[in-house]
Amino acid sequence: MSGAIDAPLVRSLPTQGRDHAALLQELEALRVADADWRDGRVFSLVYDPGHAHEAFLQEAHGRYFSENGLNPMAFKSLHRMETDVVRMVGHLLHGDAATCGTMTSGGTESLLLAVKTARDRARRLHPWNRRPEMVLPTTAHVAFDKAADAFGVKIRRARLGPDLRVDVKHMKQLINRHTVLLVASAPQYPHGAIDPVAEIGKLAQKHGIPLHVDACVGGLILPFIERLGRAVAPWDFRVPGVTSLSADLHKYGYTAKGASVLLHKSTDYLQDQIFVATDWPGGVYASPSLPGTRPGGPIAAAWAGMQAMGESGYLALAQQTLAAADELRAGVRAIDGLKLLSPDDMPIVTWTSAAPDVDVYAVADQLEARGWHVDRQQDPPSVHLTVMAGHERTAGAYVSDLAAAVQFVRAHPGAKSQGNAAMYGMMAKVPFRSMVKRTVRGLMLEMYGPEGGKNQGDPQPPDGVVGKLLAEHGETIGRALDTWQRLRTRLTGRR
Repeated sequence: MSGAIDAPLVRSLPTQGRDHAALLQELEALRVADADWRDGRVFSLVYDPGHAHEAFLQEAHGRYFSENGLNPMAFKSLHRMETDVVRMVGHLLHGDAATCGTMTSGGTESLLLAVKTARDRARRLHPWNRRPEMVLPTTAHVAFDKAADAFGVKIRRARLGPDLRVDVKHMKQLINRHTVLLVASAPQYPHGAIDPVAEIGKLAQKHGIPLHVDACVGGLILPFIERLGRAVAPWDFRVPGVTSLSADLHKYGYTAKGASVLLHKSTDYLQDQIFVATDWPGGVYASPSLPGTRPGGPIAAAWAGMQAMGESGYLALAQQTLAAADELRAGVRAIDGLKLLSPDDMPIVTWTSAAPDVDVYAVADQLEARGWHVDRQQDPPSVHLTVMAGHERTAGAYVSDLAAAVQFVRAHPGAKSQGNAAMYGMMAKVPFRSMVKRTVRGLMLEMYGPEGGKNQGDPQPPDGVVGKLLAEHGETIGRALDTWQRLRTRLTGRR
């Protein structure tokens, strides 16, 4: 599944154009280090709809490969398809005749626009508010941090309750005269829990503040989970107070990347999403989203893909997804030393350690050695699985390998002080997050620097401060950080 790319960097354009067939062959060869998502051993990044639907999406995408959605008057077909997609999703999420919105390039852009819209709405209605703030759960997607940085909106984070849903009483305490947006997740990514949207909606109505529900993960599967008879707390436009929703089409909508939808309750909210410049020498410029050029392919593939799938197709995939998730949850529960953090009836499965001799990151290393792509999390250390229909055929193998990995770690206590387990363990525990930030920034600079990264295969322990600490004093510092973490837990109740 991994390894280094055995090919030199291309440092300049070739003097003469190269042969198409040879280049396509090289494209395939470059995949040697990529995660092989087709074998069902990757639990995020790619949502596999099956070969036939994938081929259909490629065909639809290719039909509009060159078209540009920037100007809806030049390409009326794209505007019509975008309108249809927005209407389909709006109907699915119980919008009404006033519901409106746009397609975006993905969940991050949808969330950026949700924050930008709330900020600009506040500027229009409350021009005295020069220090806008938003209140969101600690588990809200990190794209809100990006939005805060980009648009100058301060984040006030609400703690979680024991069920890993946001504490609404704490949200209420954080609201003040500068608050321009409340945020909830359906579900939140780390643990798959749906925040109490109905309660937050009451807060939003009481204070006259917009409420955005981030359903980028759940928007295209929760309606079908509900139809299958599973319990789903209210979260969409049925909840009074919800003013906007985001839902990714390229996740459980099984369309081509990148495609998401940002819906608004009415044009009264949508108006603040739109950017207009009138003084540019190039002419009057208007844009409903962040990019200028808007590729036509993802719009066409979403329009065609959603209709090709239909309600029956989505329902069948949701049923397969839940069957796989149920099998994984049952398997985790049966393994001594592990426990689930995620709720039942969701497409996200998150597990953590339930015993002091089971180090989560060491178990993760063992799973990777067995060919699984692993998504590690922190606070608390855990492993996250975004489950899809295709995992129905590999869930049993995952559970078997997970049990073997736990057994290995218990038999080899030193495993937590080696390899990635040591690196992730220390990074998760270091109390000075600026140290971690500098180290990670250094790794990213190396990866995107002129040499494109020294190591193009498996991640290696960093060469910076954290790397030196690991090499010289890893075990000693690890014990000290464990002690500090236990003390913090006793004093604050926060893991």
